[in-house]
Amino acid sequence: MADEKPLASNRKAAHDYYIEDQFEAGIVLRGSEIKSIRAGKVQLREAYVRVEANAVWLINAHISPYDPAARENHDPLRARKLLLHRREIGKLLDKVKLKGYTIVPLDIHQSKGRAKVTIALAKGKQLHDKRQAMAERDSEREMARALGQRGRR
Repeated sequence: MADEKPLASNRKAAHDYYIEDQFEAGIVLRGSEIKSIRAGKVQLREAYVRVEANAVWLINAHISPYDPAARENHDPLRARKLLLHRREIGKLLDKVKLKGYTIVPLDIHQSKGRAKVTIALAKGKQLHDKRQAMAERDSEREMARALGQRGRR
């Protein structure tokens, strides 16, 4: 979805959740926040998305203060409004009401000069699912390593 590489990504989301549906949303930011995002000083590790009163909010995303802004700086953990179409918000709200669904941010990137966040409708994985996914990844890595060594001889 992004024109450029992600400025920040939530790699743990793919490990903890089954990703079902993805949306690209704009973010309402202050001047010092966009400068920090462009500098890559943003973390999505503990971030999540909440839908309340027909508005979508990015909660707990850490955008570091921009040093040259000094007293005009922002709160690093403030809630930021996401910009989506009404029907997309309705779809998210309907799914979140079902048990087990949540909305997680996947990455922040720039598209046509604007900061965008990719959010996903996701369902939580059980512990045994995570172990199975890790075992599959390890076996694929071992097969690739074995095939790579045969090709060199």
